[in-house]
Amino acid sequence: MRSHALQSGIMGVEIAGLLTTFNQVADRVAMHAVRRTLVEAQAAAAGLPLRAVELPWPCSNEEYESRMAEACRAAVADGFDAVVFGDLFLRDVREYRERKLAGTGLEPLFPLWEIPTRDLAREMIRGGLRARITCVDKKALDTRFAGREFDEALLADLPPQADPCGENGEFHTFAYAGPMFQHPIPVAAGELRDADGFVFADLLPSMEGGL
Repeated sequence: MRSHALQSGIMGVEIAGLLTTFNQVADRVAMHAVRRTLVEAQAAAAGLPLRAVELPWPCSNEEYESRMAEACRAAVADGFDAVVFGDLFLRDVREYRERKLAGTGLEPLFPLWEIPTRDLAREMIRGGLRARITCVDKKALDTRFAGREFDEALLADLPPQADPCGENGEFHTFAYAGPMFQHPIPVAAGELRDADGFVFADLLPSMEGGL
């Protein structure tokens, strides 16, 4: 059976779209505040349609789950039958996703599950992935990491307790180049913003041909 997925890739699965939640008020990704225009450029570079889930601000968990459930119903109606997640080892997060997708007609897939995260980080970097740190949890990392390139130098500088892939929420990234894209996404460094225990490194769409 051919499977349609809303995110990332796995052998035998046809990638047919990307799914992202947006803060309606800020017009940015709900979790790490990347601008919508950059996410749209990312989807275009990947050659995939972007399915946006619009979230109000503030947004209760009940409202979040209601809007995600509607997004799942719409995906099934459009012929999708799987969602691929990038979760690595957080069992409670995986079980939550599995529980919420049960009976929806969408199968949750976890192609990166339990891959050693330091090995995975290095494999992605050596494979050509280029990304910037867009959000840092100040409880886990020094604010100087915000805005840095996700590369071998960053991995070497991370404190021992920090996961190399940021799986515990230590940091979030924006990927702007790599083998999954038809071309790089030009970005420029913007301001740093401190809010609610996090430091956000604003990335701006660049009019130049590259970095």
